[in-house]
Amino acid sequence: MIFARSRRICDLFPIFVTKPRDPCMLPSELIKEIAKYGLENDQENLLKALGELIEHSKQHKKVNFAIQLQSLLRDALRQQQSTGLVKVGSPQYLLREQDREVGELIIDKLTSEYRFESLVCSAEVKNELTYFIQEHQSLDLLRKYELPISNKLIFYGPSGCGKTLAAYVLAGELKKMMVVVNLGAIVSSKLGETSKNLAKIFRRAAEEECIIFIDEFDSIGKIRDYKQDHGEMKRVVNTILQLFDYLPQQSIVITATNQIDMIDDALLRRFDLKLKFDLPDSPHVREIIEKTLKNSSFDFDQPRRLPTLINACKGLSYYSIQRTLITAIKRSLFRKKAALAEPRISTTLWLSLLKKEKSGGKKRAG
Repeated sequence: MIFARSRRICDLFPIFVTKPRDPCMLPSELIKEIAKYGLENDQENLLKALGELIEHSKQHKKVNFAIQLQSLLRDALRQQQSTGLVKVGSPQYLLREQDREVGELIIDKLTSEYRFESLVCSAEVKNELTYFIQEHQSLDLLRKYELPISNKLIFYGPSGCGKTLAAYVLAGELKKMMVVVNLGAIVSSKLGETSKNLAKIFRRAAEEECIIFIDEFDSIGKIRDYKQDHGEMKRVVNTILQLFDYLPQQSIVITATNQIDMIDDALLRRFDLKLKFDLPDSPHVREIIEKTLKNSSFDFDQPRRLPTLINACKGLSYYSIQRTLITAIKRSLFRKKAALAEPRISTTLWLSLLKKEKSGGKKRAG
């Protein structure tokens, strides 16, 4: 068994989670206490006050703030345990080295404000993601009947079609911390080092019950070619298979790739959910336009040409469509600023940007 059973934060640091002395205590009063105990170097009462602020934030739907604060506290206490002069090879020394090494393997550690309304995708993808969220919101029910819980996903399809955004949406809907893996640091030329780096990331995810997000997964999950000598890649794929098998059900791994055909078949079989993200059709192009312009005063200078604009977007990704539209908004605004006229998006300008984007894509493809 690679991982010990993951524990909750209240098990690791019981002082964090306490019932507020006064249920009506305002955050401002808790912040005053935190400042007071911090200045007095009263760690016991400081942690109690921070615990109350975390619980207050959860109860008042500021979950992301609570998660971030919990993570900061956990990291600070781990660092505190490993500070000072320590003997090389001691548990404190190893803890310090593990924290430093894992930190180098992570691009970002974050919570997400994204929700389903931010995501434009097919009904099939949205339905599957909805069921996935429902599973993790019904852990006790599924465990009661000894049913397995899906926790390994792979998103595939062209670039810019919402794979990364979907990972952020899951993190936001499930109110979980997400660790974005730094593939540049994970992959090493040293024999066996890539596998060790992956194990460190998965071990930390097991401890914190968070989401691991690995983009460009095909770079480490390539098909094992037994006809050629690619021993290191075989070891990496075998390591991932083992890590997947022992991933605790509260932890989640999300991977994304533009080249699913390059991924080893045994790895693909390990994923509970494989979702394809496609280029947008006309209804989805209209939806991304509406979402981009939502809550803004901008409109097109020639609204009747909207069908022409939608048709011009065909073949482009969600990202390209939104990026060119925002560029058109900014440039239209600059043009109208001098005249102090009500801002309107130049239809002609956006059409030219879309045409340029398509021609640029063809050059890159060639």
